[in-house]
Parts: sequence; C-alpha cells; structure tokens
Amino acid sequence: MKIQIITLFPEMFTGVLENSMLWKASDKGIVQYEYINLRDYGLGPRKQVDDTPYGGGDGMLLKPEPLVAAIEQAKQNDPTAKVFLPTPRGKLYKQSDAKRLAADGSGLIIICPRYEGYDERVTKWVDEQYCIGNYVLTGGELPAMILIDSVVRLLPGVLGGENSTDIESFQDDDVSIEFPQYTRPAEFEGLKVPDVLLNGHHAEIAKWRAEQER
Repeated sequence: MKIQIITLFPEMFTGVLENSMLWKASDKGIVQYEYINLRDYGLGPRKQVDDTPYGGGDGMLLKPEPLVAAIEQAKQNDPTAKVFLPTPRGKLYKQSDAKRLAADGSGLIIICPRYEGYDERVTKWVDEQYCIGNYVLTGGELPAMILIDSVVRLLPGVLGGENSTDIESFQDDDVSIEFPQYTRPAEFEGLKVPDVLLNGHHAEIAKWRAEQER
C-alpha cells in the first residue's frame, strides 16, 4: 500500500511513522510512505499557499491552486489511490472504515489542512471526508496519523499473528468494547486479578470475558 501525505509539516510524521509497527510495515515493504510538501506547489516567489477568506473573518484558508496541484501530482504517482480529507464536515471515522480501507488495499492520499481550513472547492478532488471527533485541532496532521495507524496495523503481516486483530474493541460492530485484561503480578498495591482468570478453567474464563464486554 502506498500512502501519500500532503502537508506543510512533513517533519511531524517522522516520530510516528518511523517507529514501532508503522516502521515495521515500511521496513517489510508492506506499506510505502511518501510526503508531498504543499509549499512546493505554492504560488509566486514566496510560495504562497494561503489567503484571506471571502466574506471576511479571522484566519487564513489554504488556496485551491496549490492543493489541487499537489493532489494531481499524487494521483500521477498512484492513479488508483483515493483522496482523503480530515474535516469537521466529514463523517465520523470508525473501525469499520479502517477495515474497509485495509481490505481494499488501494493507495491513500491524505490532505492535511492548516490555518482556518481550506477553500471548499478543493472537495471536488476528494473521495472521502472524515472526522475523528467533535473537537478542533490546529491542523490535519494528527487526523492523518490516526487514519494511517488504524489502517496499516490491519494489513497482513504487520502485527504478526493472523488473528491479532480478531478480538479487539470496535472490530465487529464499531461499538463493542473488549473485556479488561490483566498480567503478572496477581496482586498489585492491594488490587487483585479476578479469581476466574487464575483457575485455568477455559469455559469459565470465556464466560467471564463475554460478560465483561460492552
């Protein structure tokens, strides 16, 4: 899977994508990350990428020309890739979306908005708009990282075991929460592991776990 990220701050991604399982996925050739610096497509000698909004108001908007030029370059790099835009106007992103994107295997092009947002006309070049929650961030880099992490970890060979993602929160229906889990020691600061997990009775353990799910 090829993942292209359109951003003004590519350096923000190195600490996330070059560590742990996301790095492992890249190292094994399961996924390829590529950064497209929006500033490279800025206009004029100052490489302008933003401007004031029509109708007035505070803040600056990303201009359509640089964004569309960057998207078109990304599409040339991977014609079958789909374009994603994190925005409060998008649908709520869920585990079922991550599963769908991982199973599809098509490349991802993710736009990272900045400042007050983006010129709405850019959405003509966008396949899906998504929202990670009812709050506002300073840019689209963090939502992009969330999308990448949630999809890449589901790609075969990333987590290791074939069934690593079968029993997880939200995996079946976007709602169910996995049962609580414990490890050694059996008692810590007066807090004990439930007895049922210590008795080795698999049927009782399975029943307890089913009761704890919500």
